[in-house]
Amino acid sequence: MTILQSNPGANVLKGKKIIIGICGGIAAYKIPQLVRLLKKRGAIVRVALTEGGAHFVSELALATVSEERVYRKIFPPMESEGVDFTRHISLGEWADALVIAPATANTLARLSAGLCDDMLAAIFLTLRPGKPVLIFPAMDGQMFLSHSVQRNIATLATQGCSIINPESGELASGLCGVGRMPEPEAILRALEEALHETGECSPLYGKKVVITAGPTREKIDDVRFISNYSSGKMGFAIARAAAKRGAIVTLLAGPVHLPTPPGVERLDVESAAEMNAAAEGFFNSCDLFIGAAAVSDYRPATPYEGKMKKDKEEIELALVKNPDILARFGLQKSACQLAVGFALETRTGLESARKKLTEKNLDLIAFNFFDRKTSGFDVDTNILTLIGSNGEITELPQLTKDAAAGKLLDAIEQLCLKDRH
Repeated sequence: MTILQSNPGANVLKGKKIIIGICGGIAAYKIPQLVRLLKKRGAIVRVALTEGGAHFVSELALATVSEERVYRKIFPPMESEGVDFTRHISLGEWADALVIAPATANTLARLSAGLCDDMLAAIFLTLRPGKPVLIFPAMDGQMFLSHSVQRNIATLATQGCSIINPESGELASGLCGVGRMPEPEAILRALEEALHETGECSPLYGKKVVITAGPTREKIDDVRFISNYSSGKMGFAIARAAAKRGAIVTLLAGPVHLPTPPGVERLDVESAAEMNAAAEGFFNSCDLFIGAAAVSDYRPATPYEGKMKKDKEEIELALVKNPDILARFGLQKSACQLAVGFALETRTGLESARKKLTEKNLDLIAFNFFDRKTSGFDVDTNILTLIGSNGEITELPQLTKDAAAGKLLDAIEQLCLKDRH
């Protein structure tokens, strides 16, 4: 299977509305050059400047290169002409992307805490779901590596922000280490890549995508259940990546402890029967159904009411088969719908994956090997082999689950493009 590649000749920045947030770091002096590069590519650029940022780069310089006014305070002066008291909301709704460079330790802390005390923070909070946020931390000494900064970065990453780590080199203090902001050209490339993966550039833009994730729990009695080790990380990563590409994502989640990805509608369920009932409501309306959940194959035939007492040496537990949610969708889907599944095995199982692909009438299946170390349940990485309905195979290396989700969606996008022809 050929993985969809970006078109290096395409100008994804033309006509895009970009907001650049500038914080109080010495690297702020490089941002006028970034604005010029964006303008040359046809982007519409507006700048939000913090009080600290104004110490390092002038408002006049930024207004000149952007050909727009610079935004600093939430409340404009009363004597200003054409006062717009809701600009702190409309700017976030206007933007196609937000770039924060340089991002200081102070701003990272404020954004991760959800504070809204200046224009940049307000824009961050009001940015529409699914729009890319690129944050370029830049600071001196050991600040970037401190526990506090890393905690705040991790919080922002879980909210869907793309954190681009600083480079190593000479710092303003004379020290040498990690903390340098990338050059404007590198920031430009990162923004182009982010925009390529979202919005109108993706065949998934506007598509209704339903994803199942996590385990299910099947009641033995009121306090015990049958389940598995699924953490839901893979399904949530797929939902997060699909939303970034502009899809309308509904996530049917079993019992997991994961935050809802930005821009995703989440429905929580517990049992296979509940997940099946929730999924059925989307069978006719969705464009793409991805079965990433580890649905329990069987459930107790008759759950015990109350708590079962430990008064017998042995008990017999009769199990009945659960509905196969993905197979039900695959066998009834229309020609314009796509079905994608997973096949988890504890040893080599490509033939088993191929069998599931055919029997469930899937368009693509991802085979992954469960070793509890690098792939499968409850780990942060995965090793996928993608098998298409035409028999084509793509073997992926060990990747983070977020990166693996991106590769899976690349392959699905390729299927979408084939369907257009």
